[in-house]
Amino acid sequence: MAGRLLSLLAKGPRLIVSLPRNSPELARAAADGGADALKVHINVRHEASGTQFGSLAEERGNLNEILGVGLPTGIVPGVAASLPSRGDMEELARMGIDFFDLYAHDMPPWMLGVEGMTRTVAISDTTPIAAVGEMEKLGFEMVEAAVVPHEGYGRPLSIADLTLYRQIRAATRLPIIVPTQRAIEPEDVSALVAIGTDAVMIGAIVTGRDPGSLRAATERFASALAGRM
Repeated sequence: MAGRLLSLLAKGPRLIVSLPRNSPELARAAADGGADALKVHINVRHEASGTQFGSLAEERGNLNEILGVGLPTGIVPGVAASLPSRGDMEELARMGIDFFDLYAHDMPPWMLGVEGMTRTVAISDTTPIAAVGEMEKLGFEMVEAAVVPHEGYGRPLSIADLTLYRQIRAATRLPIIVPTQRAIEPEDVSALVAIGTDAVMIGAIVTGRDPGSLRAATERFASALAGRM
């Protein structure tokens, strides 16, 4: 059975908001602004937001409140140095997390066997384009194109970026999520959709960290995706 976000992507491009903190208030702001889905984190320090996310035990209360907002919600469950246990992954599925998302170089093979969440693989600037097609054969269901090196975070989107995203699009049939590692503007959305991007995921670089700025950014990107700009 397809996950909720995966089902939405089959009907057209969508907007995901990656929360800079596991904050129910931020989740409600994103929902009010028109987000189609949310992403949260545990067991990781998020470089773009500067946030240290705690363990499942530490974040559980906020995660349950965020899930109560009602949007499909995915999770980055950790990195290589702080991977969740199989039990934690199974618990996330029982809680209602819709998809998990982890860099290929951080993900152990056993995670491919986790049931109840859509399997999303994040590729980095070091991932060969030729490897992307092979990930579909391994059983992944979505790809996050997190291909901007850290030193490039926050710079404007370029034609070089579009060309790389287009190469990724040509390498797989899976839905592709483009995160705002670059300082993507709402005006860039049409170009991203034109090359086959299935979802734009906005995060701290463009949303800011408070509910007002996050809602405003979400509204602008939701409007762009709806073709109203």
